[in-house]
Amino acid sequence: MGQVAQNITIKGTAEGLTFFIDDRCEFHEAYDELAEKIHKHKPEKDAPIVGVTLKLGKRYLHDDEKEQIEQLIGEENRLSIVAIDSDLILREDALKWKDESEVKTFVKVIRSGQVLTVTGDLLLIGDVNPGGQVEATGNIYVMGHLNGIAHAGKDGDANTMILASHMKPNQLRIADYISRAPDYETDGIDMGCGLIDENQNRILIAPLQDLSQRKQAIDGFKRRMLNG
Repeated sequence: MGQVAQNITIKGTAEGLTFFIDDRCEFHEAYDELAEKIHKHKPEKDAPIVGVTLKLGKRYLHDDEKEQIEQLIGEENRLSIVAIDSDLILREDALKWKDESEVKTFVKVIRSGQVLTVTGDLLLIGDVNPGGQVEATGNIYVMGHLNGIAHAGKDGDANTMILASHMKPNQLRIADYISRAPDYETDGIDMGCGLIDENQNRILIAPLQDLSQRKQAIDGFKRRMLNG
């Protein structure tokens, strides 16, 4: 008699356990086998909790299926899911990722009272006049005069930044941080950059060339603009 193929393969790693779930079987078959393996090797109540990574291959777990597995791999079994790795994503998730990761480009002037809001990074070729406002969930780059309000990381991403050819804003916002242009910069800053200084816990506004220590973050933004 041939050996029955396994739908679940468990391997130990330095970080914990990895559960490989065969993507060719039905979900209920994989679930039943996983439940059997877990219950067969149920640990002591005081055993340390072990992190579990699920490898799904070309399988996508729907919310109800994910909830079932999370309940099965519960703390009573001294296991905790730390990551779910699938080669597939839903179409709407893919479109959302594309929308959030691409650079939105506009050629216009944002006048007083106007608000331009985008998902992802914003590249504005034009000015933001006093009283105008630009917002993005990602980074903001203004190829022109930034004299109004700019809010990067609108959904809470504190790693975003704001760059402008000439920066003399009414106000800068990054995630939940708010800052105004320095009072002594009456003429504004050419090639200005605003980003969060974690050491000072505030938005730092300075010429781009003075922020060499942030080169990695700035280069990352430049690559995203060039590559879309």
